[in-house]
Amino acid sequence: MTLLEQFACLLDGIRPVDRSLVPVIQAHLDDLTKPQGSLGRLEEIAMSYALATGSPVPVLDKKKICCFAADHGVAAEGVSAFPAEVTPQMVYNMVQGGAAINVLSKHAGADLDVVDVGVNHDFPDMPGLIRKKVGYGSSNISSGPAMSETETLQAVLCGAELAVDAHKSGYHLLGTGEMGIANTTPATALFSVLLGVSPETITGKGTGIDDSRLEHKKKIVRKAIEVNASRCSTPFGTLAALGGYEIAAISGFVLGAASCRLPVVVDGFISSSGAVAAMKICPSVIDYIFFSHLSNEQGHRAVMQQLGARPILDLDLRLGEGTGAALAMQVIAGAVKLYNEMATFSSARISEKETV
Repeated sequence: MTLLEQFACLLDGIRPVDRSLVPVIQAHLDDLTKPQGSLGRLEEIAMSYALATGSPVPVLDKKKICCFAADHGVAAEGVSAFPAEVTPQMVYNMVQGGAAINVLSKHAGADLDVVDVGVNHDFPDMPGLIRKKVGYGSSNISSGPAMSETETLQAVLCGAELAVDAHKSGYHLLGTGEMGIANTTPATALFSVLLGVSPETITGKGTGIDDSRLEHKKKIVRKAIEVNASRCSTPFGTLAALGGYEIAAISGFVLGAASCRLPVVVDGFISSSGAVAAMKICPSVIDYIFFSHLSNEQGHRAVMQQLGARPILDLDLRLGEGTGAALAMQVIAGAVKLYNEMATFSSARISEKETV
């Protein structure tokens, strides 16, 4: 099959969740030995997880996070506090176990794969690194499109393939992560076009730039949108024009997970841009997404409000890598354990609330 045929097949396999299961799942939640609704959002999370899996008796055992890495040509515009060389350096750090995501994924009991989908560096074979390079960094979005549509398809299908492979390997919950110097800039441009929000509202300091460089970054985002306006008539075209290899791969990862009825935990600002692109390409994927946390990156709150989404955590995180996803996975696992392991009123013979 051609890349376009593979992409069409991927989208054709995604279906909304079966809402006929809601009464069954809710009846079980209400029969647990507690006042109805007293576990708050944990009950909502359990409901969403069970619906995503398509089973009123959901299983959550094996978890995996894929951290996609890529470079961005727009880094040359001085929109980041760190040089582009940090991207491959951090990939090495992750593979060697020294990054925050290594600590938190291990704590969450989640396997971690680091995926080179577009880093401007040739890595040797290393355990824990998956080499799926589509290109050596995306092009500078302030002067033209980030990727060709063929490259975008390759990155999307790479992410989808990894999600499908995870399903075949018996994983029950996936998480997204990313590493790429300057990637808040393409993410901001994507949000602006896909959600119709002003760059002034959502452009933030990323890795910690100062106020003067923030104003410069806003100009670069606006310029990128203007330069690529003719290419942004569709969600896929917008992803190709304004995204990056890792963002496109995250979009594919979300689409692939949904095609397998695998719930996926989306990390912060950058990962959310990939998820939003996936949602615009195929709206049904929202049924399989958990937004892990509200990023401290300016604009993420506006994006979540625009989507009507409630992230699970709010810890002022802005690191990326999948750190928020790893933490939220533990909350989701707790919610599913409560759903599966608590006694019920009918089984424990505990009197329920009296009705007058």
